[in-house]
Amino acid sequence: MSSTVAKALSLLDYFSEAEPEIGLSELARRSGVDKATVHRMLVVMCNYGLLEKRGDARLYRLGAGVLRLARVRETAFPVTSVFQQVLEVLSAELGETAHASLVSGRALATIGVSESNRGSRVSLMAGEILPMHSTASGLVVMAFSNGELVDRVLSEPLAAKTSRTITDTSILRARLQEVALTGYAESDQTNEDDVYGIAMPVFDSDGTTTGAIAVATPAHRMTNDLRQQVIAALFREAEKLNYSLGGRPPAAFRTAASRYRPD
Repeated sequence: MSSTVAKALSLLDYFSEAEPEIGLSELARRSGVDKATVHRMLVVMCNYGLLEKRGDARLYRLGAGVLRLARVRETAFPVTSVFQQVLEVLSAELGETAHASLVSGRALATIGVSESNRGSRVSLMAGEILPMHSTASGLVVMAFSNGELVDRVLSEPLAAKTSRTITDTSILRARLQEVALTGYAESDQTNEDDVYGIAMPVFDSDGTTTGAIAVATPAHRMTNDLRQQVIAALFREAEKLNYSLGGRPPAAFRTAASRYRPD
């Protein structure tokens, strides 16, 4: 993919439920691309329906073309409702927030959330973009992906999201090897302060890692008992999810999962 196309499409990652409309100057600032170039990219994406401009407000938002593509994908690969059922089971059982994400370029796009009903809880929004290197979901996706994805992610500058974020690529690669052996990944305040995440991969019919399901809890509430409950529940639901979607987990993941299967 040409660098121009890649930069243009990367602009879409800045839109979310929390921030559905963004102006030209702000997009240029966040992307690090000059305003004139960003403007040309926005005009092209508006022409193809990926973005639209709201009246005289000079704000851009996702266009109807995105909805059309989303419907096409859901028809060909109906995952949203299947994921949501699993997330609701996890959240109800564990009393914590469960979420699911799919690979979107060098990051993950959140496609479903079932929030805890506790006063102190982790909150996410559908459409939220999750970094690969600092989240449990991202680590477990990379651990079970081919080397090409890992190289793409780790070749880019890695932002320190918190004081605990690992940005050293050699340490991250070693971490991925550990995750591949256990079958799950954990992140202790590496993406957001006081957030502890545990995640498990989801696979396609050819064994490709397509995304992850995860449970996130305030770090101060995580105990060893809760950790074990979350891991066991995620393995159980990941197995059901992969079966429902026709996913084929690799032998390494099946071996890891067998350790948590009830006798």
